[in-house]
Amino acid sequence: MGSIHNYYEGLVFAAIRMKLPTQYRSTAYIADIACVALNELPSRYIRHEVDMSFYLTSQERHIMSKTVERAVSKAIVYINNNNQNYD
Repeated sequence: MGSIHNYYEGLVFAAIRMKLPTQYRSTAYIADIACVALNELPSRYIRHEVDMSFYLTSQERHIMSKTVERAVSKAIVYINNNNQNYD
């Protein structure tokens, strides 16, 4: 069942890439931000990306995008305040 995944995962990682410079962030740091952000979002499990793209209206896509941006921003603040050492 490897084809099933949470639609928000791709959106979260895309938002993280937009917000953070890749040259100074570790894989563990990115993963921790993604986990915290994903735990703030609802689950939307799909088999194919086309399934969600086809059924979402432009307004729903916009709302999802803004919700993901807020969740990622909050996750970055949370992880940065956690005082974890990411080398």
